[in-house]
Amino acid sequence: MSELQSLSSIALDAPATTPPALSAVRRVIDTKVGPVGVYTAGFGRPVLLIHSVNAAASPYEVKPVFEGLAHSHAVYALELPGFELVDRRRRNYTVQLYRDVILAMAAHIRDESGHHAFDALAISLSCEFLARAAVSEPVLFRSLGFVSPTGFQRGGDDLRGRPESTRTIVGLEPFLNLPGLSDGLYAVLSSRKSVRFFLERTFGSKHIDEGLFRYAHLSTRTPGAKHAPLAFLSGKLFSNDIRTVYEALDLPIWFCHGTRGAFSDFSASGWTYTLPNWISEIFETGALPHFEIPQRFCDAYSTFLAQSDAYALA
Repeated sequence: MSELQSLSSIALDAPATTPPALSAVRRVIDTKVGPVGVYTAGFGRPVLLIHSVNAAASPYEVKPVFEGLAHSHAVYALELPGFELVDRRRRNYTVQLYRDVILAMAAHIRDESGHHAFDALAISLSCEFLARAAVSEPVLFRSLGFVSPTGFQRGGDDLRGRPESTRTIVGLEPFLNLPGLSDGLYAVLSSRKSVRFFLERTFGSKHIDEGLFRYAHLSTRTPGAKHAPLAFLSGKLFSNDIRTVYEALDLPIWFCHGTRGAFSDFSASGWTYTLPNWISEIFETGALPHFEIPQRFCDAYSTFLAQSDAYALA
């Protein structure tokens, strides 16, 4: 049996009805880029939370922050297209799509809350989308939080390509979507073994959050779940000009990361320490510190939010 035949013979588990990622009110908002799901809780100044992008991403990734901030803020947890319960159809998943979804949700929050600018926090690759949104419409945002952002690893200094260029591997996305290959490939990527392996690399430990693992695996059973992850694998969601985008930000920025695991290389982040609007925080954790030290994480982020008040008044 050939490798392609072997892959295509691996069937996905029967689709399950995926429960909500968070114990909160969930709504579907009609936007100019289509329907978008969002969880909401709490009262006060809004904070928008954005999960990462990977083979098994979901709003469950922001759960500790969502619950920790709901006591003092109106918290919104966004479902990114292709990773949500609303719509996982095959479409052209691009950097611009995710930027526009964030901008659409930001405009909705502004109109709903009456706050002309508010705080937003994203994880991993979604930090790139949030940064690009803030460069496009800076008046919508009061501050930005980046948790283990991409673009700061070794070689990050060279990510100064032409505007809106990406790190697409030419021809890879059509190949990944070949009939008989895409289902089998995603079945491998989304297996319990693979999801656990990825989370162990993320946490830098065998001791992962088991609730996150269970929901991550369950979310991959939703029909159409393969499409956005396959776009992610092609490299087309990584910006080749992201250093230029990050450097253009003039808002207060909270930049935090861990020291453990496969996503702990931030050797190209030294330039941020020279800028007064970038506040760095390093935790002795993996790439998702809010799961390991939730109270300390939320306290540190809340301190930053208080400090950004003074920055806004300066």
